[in-house]
Amino acid sequence: MEAVLLGLVLMLSIFLGFELISKVPATLHTPLMSGANAISGITIVGALISAGAQIHQLATILGALAVMFASINVVGGYLVTNRMLSMFKKKDSDQSGGQS
Repeated sequence: MEAVLLGLVLMLSIFLGFELISKVPATLHTPLMSGANAISGITIVGALISAGAQIHQLATILGALAVMFASINVVGGYLVTNRMLSMFKKKDSDQSGGQS
């Protein structure tokens, strides 16, 4: 019964996430990504606790994998956010190399 309940929660969260993200305007995607990166940072803390608890070997292995994947997610998210923000920077109108 617990597996059915967990599956139901997973399906509802996927549906809710898809509906929320599809309704976000394009101008809000960058702040939304920054918030997602912060959540992934919290995931790293939880994964470190799980990996270091040494309760069971499987929990340690899964915790270490969670640390790895969450770290990749955080770094990739910040790189994408940085690239998106650089698209909004003003370009120099003087591109002649400083000649006046």
